[in-house]
Amino acid sequence: MKLPRYEYTTEGRAEFFKFTSEGSRGNIKKLVVYDVMLESDIYNLAFGDYDETTGTIDDKVITNNNDSQKVLSTVGSTLYVFTDKHPNVWVYATGSNAVRTRLYRMGIANNLAEITLDFDVYGLLNDRWVIFEKGIDYEAFLIKRKFN
Repeated sequence: MKLPRYEYTTEGRAEFFKFTSEGSRGNIKKLVVYDVMLESDIYNLAFGDYDETTGTIDDKVITNNNDSQKVLSTVGSTLYVFTDKHPNVWVYATGSNAVRTRLYRMGIANNLAEITLDFDVYGLLNDRWVIFEKGIDYEAFLIKRKFN
């Protein structure tokens, strides 16, 4: 995707990404983690503020750094690096609350034409995975990279 994003660092397996949000509230470290779920071909995408004390993600904090689109674009760009290293997996994503899930849905919907060039995107609706469509309130998302 060609949207503005932050530079990030990652490790060899491309399952952990760190970057810094720069905005009205200062520089805030962020972390993106892809964590394998019970099914070995599905990874959970988690991200949020990096808590240096615990070394974990705080996905409940409201940063309000006025750069949410750039942050979401950065998280989305990690999908390319992650799926380059893990080409046959699905990525599961949902927000820590309904407002964040809606924010993710809007981000996907606003960039759907570009996203679907490289990824298949599904939404969870009434306990069923369906092809993502704009204007529908999904509970979660499932994404898989297309390799031609």
